[in-house]
Amino acid sequence: MPAKTQEMQNKKLAGNKISHSTQLFLDVAEIKNNTVIMKDGTLRAVVMVSSLNFALKSEDEQDAVVSSYVSFLNYLDFPIQVVIQSRKLDISKYLGRLADREKEISNELLRRQMVNYQAYIKELVELGDIMNKRFFIVVPYRAVEDTKRGFFSRFGEALTPGKVIKLNQEKFEKYRYTLNQRVEHVKMHISELGLEAVVLDTQGLIELYYNAYNPDVADKQKMPDISKLRLSD
Repeated sequence: MPAKTQEMQNKKLAGNKISHSTQLFLDVAEIKNNTVIMKDGTLRAVVMVSSLNFALKSEDEQDAVVSSYVSFLNYLDFPIQVVIQSRKLDISKYLGRLADREKEISNELLRRQMVNYQAYIKELVELGDIMNKRFFIVVPYRAVEDTKRGFFSRFGEALTPGKVIKLNQEKFEKYRYTLNQRVEHVKMHISELGLEAVVLDTQGLIELYYNAYNPDVADKQKMPDISKLRLSD
C-alpha cells in the first residue's frame, strides 16, 4: 500500500476515533420538556438563582441568611449540586439596542456622542475583563429501583459510559413528576433566603450546556432558538 494512502487512512481513523470518544463520554443523552436526561436514565432539572450582596448586609441580616441556608440544607432529603458559572460579560444585545437607537437620532452631534459611547462601553468591558457570574442549583432524580443496583453493575456501566438507558414516555413522565416536586421544594426554601429562583426551560438548558462544553465557540457563535432547529429522530 502506498505510503500516502496509508497516511490518509490513518488520519481518517484517528478522526473517527476522536469523534466517537467525545460522544462516548458525554453524560447527557437528551434534553426535553425542561429536563435533562442522562445516559444512566436519571433526570436533572436546573434552577437559576439570583444573588445577594452578603457583605453589605448588617450582622443580624447575615446571621439570618446563614441560618436560613443551614435550615434549607438540613431539610433536604436528596442531593443537590450548586454551580457557579463565570463568563465574560456579554453586552452584545445592549450594544445592538444602542445601534438601533443611533439610527433613529437625526441630530448629528447626538449621533456622534452615541457612537463614542458605544465604543467606550465596548472598550471598558474588554479592557476591564468584567465577568458575569450566574448561580445554579442542579436537582437530580434517580428511580428507587435504580439505587439498588450492585457494585459490579455500576462498575460495569463506568467502564462502558456509551451505554444509554432508554426511558419510555410513561416512566419519563412519572420520574419528571417526582423531580418537579423536588424542584418546588428547593424553590420554596430558596425564596425564604430572599432570592429568586427560575427553572431553566429546554432552550435555557441547551444554551447552558452548549456554553459549558464550548466556552470559546459560544462567545463567537450564539445558539439559535430551538424552534429554528431541525431535529432528527
